[in-house]
Amino acid sequence: MRVVMFGYQTWGHRTLQALLESDHEVVMAVTHPKSDHVYEKIWDDSVAELAEKHDIPVLLRNRPDDLELRAALRDMEPDLIVANNWRTVLPPEIFDIPTHGTLNVHDSLLPAYAGFSPLIWALINGEREVGVTAHRMNAELDAGDVLLQRAIPVGPRDTVTDLFHRTVDLITPVVHESLDLIASGRAHWIPQDRSRASFFHKRSMEDSRIDWTWPAEALDRLVRAQSDPYPNAFTHHRGKRIRIVEAEVSQGCYGGTPGRIFIREGDGVVVVAGAEARTGRLHGLLVKRVRTEDGTELAASEYFRTMGGYLTARP
Repeated sequence: MRVVMFGYQTWGHRTLQALLESDHEVVMAVTHPKSDHVYEKIWDDSVAELAEKHDIPVLLRNRPDDLELRAALRDMEPDLIVANNWRTVLPPEIFDIPTHGTLNVHDSLLPAYAGFSPLIWALINGEREVGVTAHRMNAELDAGDVLLQRAIPVGPRDTVTDLFHRTVDLITPVVHESLDLIASGRAHWIPQDRSRASFFHKRSMEDSRIDWTWPAEALDRLVRAQSDPYPNAFTHHRGKRIRIVEAEVSQGCYGGTPGRIFIREGDGVVVVAGAEARTGRLHGLLVKRVRTEDGTELAASEYFRTMGGYLTARP
């Protein structure tokens, strides 16, 4: 088949590489220009550079809404578009051009976690598995019929970085199997159960701000969901922002006011957490490592030399 690829960052790069390694012909790649958005500078392997290395025509677009792009696509006479991490809506005038339409590769187990940053949101929410879905694109966000899915388990101490590496490794087999099914006429498309759908927005720095009324179990997941190289979960101490690099749920239960820097436990410092912390029946967040605004990383026991005081959402 003749294939056009739409994609961006490492997800798009890995998808294009999978297409290049397949038995199908990549006739064009469409990608976004480089961005200064904090989340778009992470995992930023270049689709454009990979395409140019293999003499594949490249078009750079923020949005796919111009007549020149549509004309170029029609001229290429693609049998299929394959998209992964395209950051703006593809209209029907684009996704319906190929004979077989457009296959979108999305890093969640649809219909749950449609939209943006699904691995981060899934880890925050305590999902037991994550994965990759290949589905046919339609006019709704990540809502088209599913061709295949592959899942991986979420371990008890996994970070989002761990999950990224394991899910991005699923892209190549998912792309290869999907294209073989489509080309051979064996594709079986399954409609999504829209009653189970959930949609998530792009993340920003505000989404990394710690709310100490969350229970410690949720805060532990938030810290792991904002592991390096992502912007770390952050809070404020004595008016200065600090990032929580490593934490876990405390062994003991501690009562009081959320955000209170309370007691040393093992090799960390416990911060009271949870809206019902006043009952004394909740665990705290055991903070183990922090990073200051100048980039200095310290053990929590070294940074918090005395107990007392509060960590707050804002200065």
